[in-house]
Amino acid sequence: SDLRQMLATKSVENIQFLPFLTTDANNLSWLGYGCLKGDGTVITVNAIGAALQTLYILVYLYYSPAKRPVLLQVLLLLAVVVTGCGYFTILVDTGTRLAHLGLFCSVFTISMYLSPLADLAKVIRSKSTRCLSFPLTVTTLVASSSWTLYGLQLHDPYITVPNVPGIVTSLVRFWLFQRYRPEQEKPYSPLPA
Repeated sequence: SDLRQMLATKSVENIQFLPFLTTDANNLSWLGYGCLKGDGTVITVNAIGAALQTLYILVYLYYSPAKRPVLLQVLLLLAVVVTGCGYFTILVDTGTRLAHLGLFCSVFTISMYLSPLADLAKVIRSKSTRCLSFPLTVTTLVASSSWTLYGLQLHDPYITVPNVPGIVTSLVRFWLFQRYRPEQEKPYSPLPA
Protein backbone atom coordinates (compact mmCIF):
# COMPACT_ATOMS: atom_id res chain seq x y z
CA SER A 1 0.00 0.00 0.00
CA ASP A 2 2.93 2.36 0.66
CA LEU A 3 4.26 1.82 -2.86
CA ARG A 4 0.81 2.42 -4.32
CA GLN A 5 0.47 5.61 -2.26
CA MET A 6 3.88 6.90 -3.39
CA LEU A 7 3.06 6.25 -7.04
CA ALA A 8 -0.43 7.76 -6.79
CA THR A 9 0.56 10.91 -4.89
CA LYS A 10 4.09 11.20 -6.33
CA SER A 11 5.11 11.97 -2.76
CA VAL A 12 6.64 10.22 0.26
CA GLU A 13 4.65 12.28 2.74
CA ASN A 14 3.52 10.23 5.78
CA ILE A 15 5.60 7.23 4.69
CA GLN A 16 8.48 6.10 6.88
CA PHE A 17 11.71 5.11 5.12
CA LEU A 18 13.34 3.08 7.90
CA PRO A 19 11.02 0.03 7.57
CA PHE A 20 11.99 -0.33 3.89
CA LEU A 21 15.66 -0.17 4.79
CA THR A 22 15.56 -2.56 7.76
CA THR A 23 13.41 -5.07 5.88
CA ASP A 24 15.84 -4.98 2.95
CA ALA A 25 18.77 -5.59 5.32
CA ASN A 26 16.83 -8.43 6.94
CA ASN A 27 16.05 -10.01 3.54
CA LEU A 28 19.68 -9.71 2.43
CA SER A 29 20.89 -11.30 5.69
CA TRP A 30 18.49 -14.23 5.36
CA LEU A 31 19.43 -14.55 1.68
CA GLY A 32 23.03 -15.02 2.79
CA TYR A 33 21.93 -17.59 5.37
CA GLY A 34 19.91 -19.46 2.74
CA CYS A 35 22.85 -19.47 0.31
CA LEU A 36 25.25 -20.71 2.98
CA LYS A 37 22.82 -23.42 4.06
CA GLY A 38 21.76 -24.28 0.50
CA ASP A 39 18.05 -23.82 1.33
CA GLY A 40 16.13 -22.98 -1.85
CA THR A 41 13.03 -21.80 0.02
CA VAL A 42 14.94 -19.29 2.13
CA ILE A 43 16.89 -18.15 -0.94
CA THR A 44 13.81 -17.68 -3.16
CA VAL A 45 11.62 -15.89 -0.59
CA ASN A 46 14.38 -13.53 0.53
CA ALA A 47 15.65 -12.81 -2.98
CA ILE A 48 12.13 -11.73 -3.96
CA GLY A 49 11.76 -9.78 -0.70
CA ALA A 50 15.10 -8.01 -1.19
CA ALA A 51 14.21 -7.14 -4.80
CA LEU A 52 10.83 -5.69 -3.73
CA GLN A 53 12.34 -3.72 -0.83
CA THR A 54 15.03 -2.36 -3.15
CA LEU A 55 12.28 -1.28 -5.56
CA TYR A 56 10.47 0.49 -2.68
CA ILE A 57 13.73 2.20 -1.71
CA LEU A 58 14.33 3.39 -5.29
CA VAL A 59 10.76 4.72 -5.62
CA TYR A 60 11.08 6.42 -2.22
CA LEU A 61 14.38 7.98 -3.28
CA TYR A 62 12.85 9.16 -6.58
CA TYR A 63 9.92 10.93 -4.90
CA SER A 64 11.78 12.13 -1.81
CA PRO A 65 12.38 15.88 -1.74
CA ALA A 66 15.37 15.36 0.59
CA LYS A 67 17.50 12.90 -1.36
CA ARG A 68 20.72 13.36 0.60
CA PRO A 69 19.54 11.80 3.92
CA VAL A 70 17.92 8.91 2.04
CA LEU A 71 21.11 8.28 0.04
CA LEU A 72 23.20 8.42 3.21
CA GLN A 73 20.97 5.80 4.84
CA VAL A 74 21.17 3.58 1.75
CA LEU A 75 24.97 3.93 1.70
CA LEU A 76 25.06 3.05 5.40
CA LEU A 77 23.00 -0.07 4.67
CA LEU A 78 25.38 -1.02 1.85
CA ALA A 79 28.36 -0.48 4.16
CA VAL A 80 26.77 -2.72 6.81
CA VAL A 81 26.00 -5.43 4.23
CA VAL A 82 29.53 -5.33 2.78
CA THR A 83 31.07 -5.33 6.28
CA GLY A 84 28.83 -8.23 7.28
CA CYS A 85 29.77 -10.21 4.17
CA GLY A 86 33.43 -9.54 4.84
CA TYR A 87 33.10 -10.54 8.50
CA PHE A 88 31.25 -13.79 7.80
CA THR A 89 33.49 -14.66 4.82
CA ILE A 90 36.93 -13.70 6.11
CA LEU A 91 36.88 -13.65 9.91
CA VAL A 92 34.49 -16.48 10.80
CA ASP A 93 35.76 -19.99 10.17
CA THR A 94 33.74 -22.25 7.89
CA GLY A 95 32.61 -24.59 10.69
CA THR A 96 30.82 -21.90 12.69
CA ARG A 97 29.85 -19.50 9.88
CA LEU A 98 26.28 -20.80 9.52
CA ALA A 99 25.67 -20.61 13.29
CA HIS A 100 27.07 -17.06 13.55
CA LEU A 101 25.06 -15.85 10.56
CA GLY A 102 21.93 -17.62 11.85
CA LEU A 103 22.32 -15.92 15.24
CA PHE A 104 22.81 -12.52 13.58
CA CYS A 105 19.73 -13.02 11.39
CA SER A 106 17.70 -14.17 14.40
CA VAL A 107 18.57 -11.12 16.50
CA PHE A 108 17.82 -8.80 13.59
CA THR A 109 14.46 -10.48 12.91
CA ILE A 110 13.43 -10.38 16.57
CA SER A 111 14.19 -6.65 16.76
CA MET A 112 12.21 -6.10 13.55
CA TYR A 113 9.18 -7.95 14.95
CA LEU A 114 9.34 -6.13 18.29
CA SER A 115 9.65 -2.63 16.78
CA PRO A 116 5.86 -2.12 16.24
CA LEU A 117 5.38 -2.45 20.00
CA ALA A 118 6.99 0.98 20.33
CA ASP A 119 3.56 2.34 19.36
CA LEU A 120 1.87 0.35 22.14
CA ALA A 121 1.90 3.20 24.67
CA LYS A 122 0.61 5.61 22.02
CA VAL A 123 -2.27 3.26 21.15
CA ILE A 124 -3.24 2.74 24.80
CA ARG A 125 -2.93 6.43 25.67
CA SER A 126 -4.99 7.58 22.66
CA LYS A 127 -7.33 4.55 22.76
CA SER A 128 -6.89 4.49 18.98
CA THR A 129 -5.32 1.97 16.61
CA ARG A 130 -4.93 4.48 13.77
CA CYS A 131 -1.13 4.20 13.87
CA LEU A 132 -1.33 0.40 13.41
CA SER A 133 -1.83 -1.30 10.07
CA PHE A 134 -4.38 -4.12 10.15
CA PRO A 135 -3.21 -5.65 6.80
CA LEU A 136 0.40 -5.57 8.03
CA THR A 137 -0.68 -7.29 11.26
CA VAL A 138 -2.41 -10.07 9.31
CA THR A 139 0.57 -10.45 6.98
CA THR A 140 3.01 -10.54 9.89
CA LEU A 141 0.98 -13.26 11.62
CA VAL A 142 0.79 -15.39 8.48
CA ALA A 143 4.47 -14.92 7.58
CA SER A 144 5.85 -15.47 11.09
CA SER A 145 3.59 -18.52 11.61
CA SER A 146 4.67 -20.00 8.28
CA TRP A 147 8.38 -19.47 9.01
CA THR A 148 7.96 -20.89 12.53
CA LEU A 149 6.36 -24.05 11.13
CA TYR A 150 9.03 -24.28 8.41
CA GLY A 151 11.80 -23.91 11.00
CA LEU A 152 10.19 -26.59 13.19
CA GLN A 153 9.98 -28.92 10.19
CA LEU A 154 13.71 -28.41 9.48
CA HIS A 155 14.65 -28.45 13.19
CA ASP A 156 16.35 -25.10 12.57
CA PRO A 157 16.23 -22.88 15.67
CA TYR A 158 17.59 -19.90 13.71
CA ILE A 159 14.44 -19.90 11.60
CA THR A 160 11.98 -21.01 14.31
CA VAL A 161 12.91 -18.89 17.34
CA PRO A 162 13.01 -15.38 15.78
CA ASN A 163 9.58 -15.82 14.20
CA VAL A 164 7.78 -16.60 17.47
CA PRO A 165 7.88 -12.91 18.54
CA GLY A 166 6.19 -12.09 15.22
CA ILE A 167 3.27 -14.31 16.22
CA VAL A 168 3.14 -12.82 19.74
CA THR A 169 3.30 -9.19 18.59
CA SER A 170 0.63 -9.86 15.95
CA LEU A 171 -1.67 -11.32 18.59
CA VAL A 172 -1.05 -8.29 20.82
CA ARG A 173 -1.94 -5.99 17.92
CA PHE A 174 -5.09 -8.02 17.15
CA TRP A 175 -6.07 -7.61 20.79
CA LEU A 176 -5.51 -3.85 20.46
CA PHE A 177 -7.67 -3.74 17.32
CA GLN A 178 -10.39 -5.62 19.21
CA ARG A 179 -10.04 -3.49 22.36
CA TYR A 180 -10.01 -0.15 20.51
CA ARG A 181 -12.37 -0.85 17.62
CA PRO A 182 -12.42 1.79 14.87
CA GLU A 183 -16.11 2.53 15.49
CA GLN A 184 -15.17 3.49 19.08
CA GLU A 185 -12.80 6.14 17.73
CA LYS A 186 -14.41 9.54 17.56
CA PRO A 187 -12.57 12.23 15.63
CA TYR A 188 -14.66 14.86 17.38
CA SER A 189 -15.80 15.74 20.88
CA PRO A 190 -19.52 15.83 21.59
CA LEU A 191 -20.88 19.35 22.03
CA PRO A 192 -22.23 20.22 25.46
CA ALA A 193 -26.02 20.29 25.58
